[in-house]
Amino acid sequence: MATEAPPPPRNDTETGHGPASPTTEQFVEVQGSAEFGELRRTHRSFAFPLTLAFIAWYLLYVLLSNYAGGFMGTKVFGNINVALVLGLGQFLTTFLIAWLYSRHAANRLDPKAEAIRTRMEGDA
Repeated sequence: MATEAPPPPRNDTETGHGPASPTTEQFVEVQGSAEFGELRRTHRSFAFPLTLAFIAWYLLYVLLSNYAGGFMGTKVFGNINVALVLGLGQFLTTFLIAWLYSRHAANRLDPKAEAIRTRMEGDA
């Protein structure tokens, strides 16, 4: 006896119990709004300078490793040299940047994005 497959589950917007889906026109309108522009500026003013600073720091490490072997081999204490300290500093700054961005997003980006999302779902 052949059984028929059950219909696919309906999502919340089809049943009317979830948030409404904004239209393409609403997305375009919000993208051009001052509120969204401020959200983008807030993100870019943090992310771009920090990204450029980290890339410069990383390239400095690579260049020093290639062209300043004597300096990088300088012992700081025991068998620990400048290259190891700067290399570990790369990991430290990676985690520091991730932590700083997480705080920045939670404090400055998420509230603005949530306000936009709430307004869009309320208008839809």
